[in-house]
Order: sequence, then structure tokens, then C-alpha cells
Amino acid sequence: MKKKLYFGSNLKMYKNIQDTVSYLQDLVSLTKDISRDEIELFIIPSYTTLESATKNVDRSFVKLGAQNMCWEEQGQFTGEISPLMLKELGLDLVMIGHSERRHVFGETDAEENLKVKAALSHGFTALLCIGETAQEKNFGISPEVLRTQLKVGFHDVDPSLAPRIWVAYEPVWSIGVNGTPASADYAEEMHKVIKGCLLEIFGDAGADIPVLYGGSVNPGNANELIVQPSIDGLFTGRAAWQADKFDRLIRDAKKTFEDTYGK
Repeated sequence: MKKKLYFGSNLKMYKNIQDTVSYLQDLVSLTKDISRDEIELFIIPSYTTLESATKNVDRSFVKLGAQNMCWEEQGQFTGEISPLMLKELGLDLVMIGHSERRHVFGETDAEENLKVKAALSHGFTALLCIGETAQEKNFGISPEVLRTQLKVGFHDVDPSLAPRIWVAYEPVWSIGVNGTPASADYAEEMHKVIKGCLLEIFGDAGADIPVLYGGSVNPGNANELIVQPSIDGLFTGRAAWQADKFDRLIRDAKKTFEDTYGK
């Protein structure tokens, strides 16, 4: 059975409500002829756009997620968003542990673990982002860093919940305006580490957890990345923020994958 390919984007602190709805509607219109048995398409917009997005976009073609979430259902957590609030919107997934949350806002692996468990307990798909810094890479400890983030992030998570877990590998040094894309070989090497660790954590159930590569994905490297055996999809940044360009990237990557492995 041919594996499903995952394509998604985190819109970060870009696009207002109108821009987000228009973008999502255009993306659905452009890609709706592609079977969702073959691809999983997801977008993670800003909080203020989520209600309008869920009401105005055909969710059978695109999953919608939140960029972050508090692990508590309610309480004195000024500025936080509760899982109950996100559930009220009918979202599909919650992104947890993005490098900007870890390195700009100081979130720890233990906090990401609380968020993962909260997301899963409220019925969301939990997308855990992991990745090493440039300094950690230079020290040669990337595998150890990734394994730590995975083992702490998924600590005490029941293997029966594995079908609602996704992982995005985003090397910190490859993200953002000044990011340097990882080579396909390096990305594949780290994805192998991740997949091996998921098997340790979840047993056989870990084999089916999709692992996506994110970090300066663009039309110039998407095709080389998508054909790597351990890469299940692409978590694309600014190259995905125009619907027509993301549509072309998805189609080119999908065709390259099919040319490599067969339809």
C-alpha cells in the first residue's frame, strides 16, 4: 500500500481573517481534484482567524489546527488558550513545541509533554515539533537532542493514541528568513533517528506515525526531500503562503514521489 503524503503550513503571525479565509478557499479550490486518500493537507493559522476559517472552508479537503495550546482546561492563565476553547471551534489538530515556542518563549520539553497529553485527551491530533539548534548540530549531538525531545514529549502517552500523533522535524538553524535548508541526506539521517525512537516509545504503533520535514522547504528542494524513504511529508513555510505556489509545490512533489515509487 502506497503511503499517504502530508503537506502543511504554519502561517505564524501572518495573514488577517480575510486573507486567511481567501487563502484557504483558494488552496482547497486548487487542490480538490487530488484525492485525500493520497495526501493529507493541513494549515495552522493564527488564533484570531480560526473561527472564520472553520466556518468558511470545506474541511473535508483541509485540516485546520492551532499554533499552541495551554495544558489546562481553565484557570488563571492570562493570554493562554484552553483546549476546551479550541474544541469549541472543532479544530483537527494542535501544533506543540514549535522552535519559536521553545526558543523565543522558553517552553521546556516537560511543558510540551503536558500539552501533548492535553491535546490527545481532548481528541485532537498532536503535532509535536522537534529540532536541534546550530550549536547542538556543531557539537554532533543532534540525534541525542531529538531523542530527548521525543522521549520527554511523549512520556507516559499510551501507544493506543499513536494514530493521532504526528511529528515535524524542523532543525532550528533551517527555519525562518535566514534559515539554511538541511540537505536531503541529513534530513533523511535525522528522520531515521526519529522513526527509530518512535518505535522505542510506542512499539509497533510507532511505525505508522508520520514524520514530516520542515525548514526552508521550497520548490528547489521539495522533490528531493519527499522521495527520502523516512520522510512522510513536508511542513512548508513561506513557500506555501500563496495558494497557487503551494499547489504547484504539492503537485510537483507528489509526481516526483510517484515517478520514484510508482503510483
